[in-house]
Amino acid sequence: MDLFRSRRTFLRSAAWVAVAGWVPEVYTERMQAAQTGDLGPGPVRLGLASYTLRNFNRAQVITDMKQLRLTNINCKDIQDHLPSTSPEAEQAAVDAYKAAGIRVTAVGTIYFPKDEDADIRARFEYAKRAGVNVIVAGDPAPEVLPRIERFVKEYDIRLAIHNHGPEDKIWHSPYDVLKVVKNMDPRIGCCIDVGHSMRAGDDVVQAIKATGPRLFDMHMKDLTSATAKDSQVAVGQGLMPVKGIFQQLIDMQYKGSVDLEYEIQENDPMPGVIESFAYMRGVLAGMGVKA
Repeated sequence: MDLFRSRRTFLRSAAWVAVAGWVPEVYTERMQAAQTGDLGPGPVRLGLASYTLRNFNRAQVITDMKQLRLTNINCKDIQDHLPSTSPEAEQAAVDAYKAAGIRVTAVGTIYFPKDEDADIRARFEYAKRAGVNVIVAGDPAPEVLPRIERFVKEYDIRLAIHNHGPEDKIWHSPYDVLKVVKNMDPRIGCCIDVGHSMRAGDDVVQAIKATGPRLFDMHMKDLTSATAKDSQVAVGQGLMPVKGIFQQLIDMQYKGSVDLEYEIQENDPMPGVIESFAYMRGVLAGMGVKA
């Protein structure tokens, strides 16, 4: 146990050293990349799910993104992060992010409660106005997917179905998604939430590998129990095989974003968020990867 604690302490210290060694020029490069549409210098491109900051407005989100030295965000229609109330309100948000050097890489989680063209089209129009090519979808019923598929083809926007673990009535695991979409348009696939995938009993690294080219987005988190939703902690404190995940993403040349979704301590998330990015960057630095 002492050896384990020593190793964990070392890794966490190395992560903070990696963050402390960052220079402003790197962030400038990332801001320029965000403006041109390049996800950044990856091979592992870190981002933030805006749900992490669900109790804070867009101005604070932008401030926190700058503190975190991030340029990629998966925006949810919550607070004023990316409003769906009107095209004008949405455009104001997109412009604010662009001015700050932040790229909206995906929208969602978005829900599809109706099997109706008008309702589905409204969601694709929202994504189109945001300039993204990924919709993270929360709960599309399998029988609605053929209709959604028509809009995927029309708009050339990918649909990434988000697994929500054992509590989800349909999409427990990425494997549940793959079973349903395997014969559908290749632009219909997964947003793997690694925490929910672990709680569904998956080997997370193997699930990522199995998803392959149908992996369009990823939500990162960590757990101290492989079965308990309420065991979430800062990345690096739990059981998540972070290095294995990153190595698999590199091996399969994953082009999407790895978005931290830190769902705890919603009134004061930044200490845990900062620690999570410090740990992930430290792991990547140890692998010889720029992030």
